[in-house]
Amino acid sequence: MMTRLTALALALALAGAPLAAQTPAPATAVAITGATIYPVSGPKIERGTILLRGGRIVAVGGPDLAVPSDARRLDAAGKVITPGLMHPASALGLILTEGGAQEQTDESSKEGDVDASFNALDAVNPAAITLPIARAQGITKTLTSPTGGLIVGQAVVIALAGDNTDSMALRAPAAMVVDLSENSKAAGGGSRGGVIERLRQILRDAIAYRERRADAQRNQIRPLAAPIPELEALQPVLRGELPLAVVANRRSDIENALRVAREFRLRLVLSGGAEAWQVAPELAAAKVPVIVVPYTDIPSFDGLGARLDNAAILAKAGVPVLISDGVGSWHARNLRFAAGEAVRNGMPWDQALAAITLAPAQAFGLGTSYGTLQPGKAADLVVWSGDPLDFASQAEHVFIGGRDVPLTNRQTELFQRYRTLPPEY
Repeated sequence: MMTRLTALALALALAGAPLAAQTPAPATAVAITGATIYPVSGPKIERGTILLRGGRIVAVGGPDLAVPSDARRLDAAGKVITPGLMHPASALGLILTEGGAQEQTDESSKEGDVDASFNALDAVNPAAITLPIARAQGITKTLTSPTGGLIVGQAVVIALAGDNTDSMALRAPAAMVVDLSENSKAAGGGSRGGVIERLRQILRDAIAYRERRADAQRNQIRPLAAPIPELEALQPVLRGELPLAVVANRRSDIENALRVAREFRLRLVLSGGAEAWQVAPELAAAKVPVIVVPYTDIPSFDGLGARLDNAAILAKAGVPVLISDGVGSWHARNLRFAAGEAVRNGMPWDQALAAITLAPAQAFGLGTSYGTLQPGKAADLVVWSGDPLDFASQAEHVFIGGRDVPLTNRQTELFQRYRTLPPEY
């Protein structure tokens, strides 16, 4: 029987207005003129013009760039244009409401230690309140990741526009998520050493299953470390087609992840990495992208060496750095502020911008279509009132797939409703 609390949670989950359908971009060209453009692929362009048509960027140039007579003009004098931001580690779409306190609103985890076949796209809800909130802060796409267990499941890249998952999906799956942090110790019998050995055994058995698939399906093989559907889901990882996104903070856990990646010839992406700065040369040599939370500086038993300049040290060493504000959904809107924090602690501004645009797109197989403002790429971009890493700036226009999407959301609607309270308040 539904309790009043459950009913309230359901009502909150459904309170956000559904996103507009991601219909094909209009054929009419859009010319955004007069802005300072940061293409990420090259130096900034003063008083620049960017031309969009059919969901793609047609041209990017200075004030002399010719604008077609049929183009709709958007005057952006004094504004700043960047690629749309990409959050590299969120639960956007999996947690329906802000806070995510109610179990009924959280679809991000599945019971079990080995859930390689769990595809997060199947759990994404396009009506999640947090999606338009993040979109209003310039986030046009995200790697949405499940949580919980050892082999957590398949993360996906979704666009923050669309009324169904088919129209939102950009890459599904985009990564296989494995957790080697303190959260997965139970999967190894309470020991980190047990966790890494169990991971090795599962990967070895996935190879054995590949070599003796028919025997395994007839139950004519020794007992395997995981069910067949989970071993089957790991095959793209073993073939190098899908990166293994490993959550690890301790130096020892990061080094274990590097060893496993070498042993099984895996493509590795590191997430968390509180002590990654201690092994920066090794990560750079292995060309492992690292998702960093620049706010992390409070020591814990999962990362005693946490420090605020982690991102700056890694970037200086040549490590591909991706910036996150932490796995979640209700605070994913703060992504650009996390990048600003990295700049405050020594990371160059242009590298911080790349860390929330191009770097995540490249890490998860979308670099040819997203992450920079270049002709032929998807028309995902943001017109800002000023420096996007400055808390005082605002996103004034957000284009996703060439469409100027609405920036209204539950927070703006509540602000408008209660900005003027009756006298009795």
